[in-house]
Amino acid sequence: MAYRSRIKYTTKQKKYMWDRWLKGDSLKDIGRYFDRPSSSIYGQLSPTGGIRPPDRKRSRLALTLAEREEISRSIVGGLSIRTIASRLDRSPSTISREIKRNEGYKRYRATSADQAAWNRSCRPKLCKLARSRTLRLNVAKKLKEHWSPQQIAGWLRREYPQEEQHQVSHEIIYRSLFVQARGVLKKELLQHLRTKRTIRRSKHATLKKSGLGKIKDAVSISERPASVEDRAVPGHWEGDLIAGSKNSYMATLVERQTRYVMLVKVKNKDTESVVTALIKQSKKLPRELYKSLTWDRGKELADHKRFSLATNIDVYFCDPRSPWQRGSNENTNRLLRQYFPKGTDLSVHSQAQLNRVARQLNERPRKTLDFRTPAYRFNQCVASTS
Repeated sequence: MAYRSRIKYTTKQKKYMWDRWLKGDSLKDIGRYFDRPSSSIYGQLSPTGGIRPPDRKRSRLALTLAEREEISRSIVGGLSIRTIASRLDRSPSTISREIKRNEGYKRYRATSADQAAWNRSCRPKLCKLARSRTLRLNVAKKLKEHWSPQQIAGWLRREYPQEEQHQVSHEIIYRSLFVQARGVLKKELLQHLRTKRTIRRSKHATLKKSGLGKIKDAVSISERPASVEDRAVPGHWEGDLIAGSKNSYMATLVERQTRYVMLVKVKNKDTESVVTALIKQSKKLPRELYKSLTWDRGKELADHKRFSLATNIDVYFCDPRSPWQRGSNENTNRLLRQYFPKGTDLSVHSQAQLNRVARQLNERPRKTLDFRTPAYRFNQCVASTS
């Protein structure tokens, strides 16, 4: 195999690389353009955690290269500092400092002085987390409890509404995690994020989903009442089956209005096992709080009629290849990957353990609930039905 020399990317190439990354292209696709492996692109993006560094600009008050060249010529001509300052319409102290910090009268060179000034100007300001130890500890504690940066930021605003020094934006938390040069939050805290990625992906990046099989006598989601669609009343759920390693499974259920989560241990993915487990779970809730269930086209709910007869709960099925029609459930499944990464053997977890995970999710504040918790909202619904 022919040896390929190491490539040194130009500024223009790096700009193109960042443009494509922010559009959602994968490392592999970008690398293909440069005829390089994805690891080559990763090496360019990872130092800043996949976050594009801002373009550096010179201050309008700084000396320009042309002014430094004039200083250099004036020194050779034996002019005084005040004369040089007058020619450039600058303060004498500015000219004096410029010459002293760049080797003095005998060794001053305009080009090297200009480059040194550019290098010295790269002094990143301390971010808010670096300035406040209390705030930093609060954020780290919540990250260890698997709260997302957005949940932490929202909780801080609610907890300390009049104390800006105790608040921080979710963007600062993300940047402090992914850009380790800041030295604020430890890199180990990345493992508590939902995705556990080492660099930040573009919000335009997508994952392809494939459609599943047909369900006999399935009632389409298009026939679901409008009151379910606009989340006007509680009691309407979205569900899905999550697979683990060694043929292990669990069902996830999310109430649409409150985002309350229930996890159900399932012996197998066959429709009899899944429907039996869902029937058993449904009996734990008041009838007023379990009126309908929206599922995808998975064959595990092929026996949906038996479920409806046993529970008097209506079942609706999403359109093929339309996961966004169960948006709350899809989002919850991604949250669950923090607790059950892909490849986890779900059979080793008891129903009691699943309940503990569900409880932790239900006690995390949600932006869509104005940073209230699903448990708080669901308990309000329970109280109103009793």
